[in-house]
Amino acid sequence: MFQNALCGSYREGCEKSPAPPRAPASASLWRRLVVVEAKMAAQAAAAAQAAAAQAAQAEAAESWYLALLGFAEHFRTSSPPKIRLCVHCLQAVFPFKPPQRIEARTHLQLGSVLYHHTKNSEQARSHLEKAWLISQQIQQFEDVKFEAASLLSELYCQENSVDAAKPLLRKAIQISQQTPYWHCRLLFQLAQLHTLEKDLVSACDLLGVGAEYARVVGSEYTRALFLLSKGMLLLMERKLQEVHPLLTLCGQIVENWQGNPIQKESLRVFFLVLQVTHYLDAGQVKSVKPCLKQLQQCIQTISTLHDDEILPSNPADLFHWLPKEHMCVLVYLVTVMHSMQAGYLEKAQKYTDKALMQLEKLKMLDCSPILSSFQVILLEHIIMCRLVTGHKATALQEGLYCVSVNCMDNAEAQFTTALRLTNHQELWAFIVTNLASVYIREGNRHQEVLYSLLERINPDHSFPVSSHCLRAAAFYVRGLFSFFQGRYNEAKRFLRETLKMSNAEDLNRLTACSLVLLGHIFYVLGNHRESNNMVVPAMQLASKIPDMSVQLWSSALLRDLNKACGNAMDAHEAAQMHQNFSQQLLQDHIEACSLPEHNLITWTDGPPPVQFQAQNGPNTSLASLL
Repeated sequence: MFQNALCGSYREGCEKSPAPPRAPASASLWRRLVVVEAKMAAQAAAAAQAAAAQAAQAEAAESWYLALLGFAEHFRTSSPPKIRLCVHCLQAVFPFKPPQRIEARTHLQLGSVLYHHTKNSEQARSHLEKAWLISQQIQQFEDVKFEAASLLSELYCQENSVDAAKPLLRKAIQISQQTPYWHCRLLFQLAQLHTLEKDLVSACDLLGVGAEYARVVGSEYTRALFLLSKGMLLLMERKLQEVHPLLTLCGQIVENWQGNPIQKESLRVFFLVLQVTHYLDAGQVKSVKPCLKQLQQCIQTISTLHDDEILPSNPADLFHWLPKEHMCVLVYLVTVMHSMQAGYLEKAQKYTDKALMQLEKLKMLDCSPILSSFQVILLEHIIMCRLVTGHKATALQEGLYCVSVNCMDNAEAQFTTALRLTNHQELWAFIVTNLASVYIREGNRHQEVLYSLLERINPDHSFPVSSHCLRAAAFYVRGLFSFFQGRYNEAKRFLRETLKMSNAEDLNRLTACSLVLLGHIFYVLGNHRESNNMVVPAMQLASKIPDMSVQLWSSALLRDLNKACGNAMDAHEAAQMHQNFSQQLLQDHIEACSLPEHNLITWTDGPPPVQFQAQNGPNTSLASLL
């Protein structure tokens, strides 16, 4: 530019006055300037032609690529999908020798289609590996680079190549720190991988790193998600001293965050679910009621909100915990868990039915694994409901509890197998408590083993769990054992401790069982008045639950009490009730034992002995999950 300006000025001066004699050097300079100008003009023209040709080539390349991509997407979204034709269209990109960006993206698209829609994992892996390799050589190509890493690590895990997935995710995390969305997503993914391996310490560490990163990039929403996820794992590890301050911090963040209403309410649901399950895990059924009520109100609020399609301004906020339909089922689930612990069995059945109906609708559109987990937990609770309320035949088609049909040898085998398979302290204590009750009911067959178990579940001295409910149950089992041993004063002491604990937290079934057993003790001791004071409220509570076994036991005791007291009419009425309960339970027992599923009580290893047939209507059976 400066050279052209200089030449122009020089010519203008020559026209205004006669040219002086030129020295040879001046003439040489003039010629050189003219030559340079000519060369530059030629170069500019050549460059323009090259740029035009390149633009035309790029435009042509983009046209054919977009055309093939459009055909591929059309075939992929057809009904039914035409995956083979989709793959052919994408494969047709490579013979054109496309630029690296198009090549990497096409490998990613092929790998994704093959991974999600076919069983050809080898080709899917090959394409995803190429996409990951090529994309790392291209600047500012984060969407392809990190999606390839994410999908490839998923595929490695599916092929049980976890050792290949971990370093891949670590490298992707390392190079994604300038891309908040992908950095957070990859941290969540690696934390989930460690969780599946039961390495909860490493998972918690990663979630802590994610929370700090989210704070630095100004995303309090995603910080809360990381912290709540960490809190969930700490609850699983029983690190209660770390859980309390973490949940307190989470509560403050959730309340202070101002953003998308659905995101805010979903954070609140996550937080309240953790609080409710924490209380329930501790057996504090009464204490949890305020939190549970807040949770139920919160899910009602979410159901009235419309999804806001406006994307968050912070890319780190582009996450959600669960769809609101899934949250609705989860709230039903924790309500069922509370109702079961409290002994509100009709309420538990009502909410289980609602949740299972919702699950069936969702599973027609969504194959998320979490829905199957919800279904299993709901079935476990509805099975307990059926057994307690005297519907064993129905429960048998959903599962079986051997004690309820007096198959004590089978119950012992099942509990022993469960003990062998668990290292979870709370579950271990639950199983041992039930196994001890089986040995007590069997009499003197396992005295040595029973004494050993009772020493390990002695709530007076050493009991390895903090659950209020399990500690109360342990006192009841000790009282039951003392009763069968004829040590009535000791039995009364244990049972009164059970009553004290169960009344404090509304553990209604445990209260009913303790009352009727105390009534039995007072009857044996000849204290009929005190026995009646125990049995009558036990019967009322058992009817409210309703618990058929406790009603049967209470009616028999009322019959004998009234006979002993000379109340013939009341004795007759109690005898009639006892007869009715006995007939119902006997008929239910016969029907349950005649079903082919009854063979499951002998199953402790290998595949199930019975292949179940699908039932008409909504599938509420464990059969579909075996």
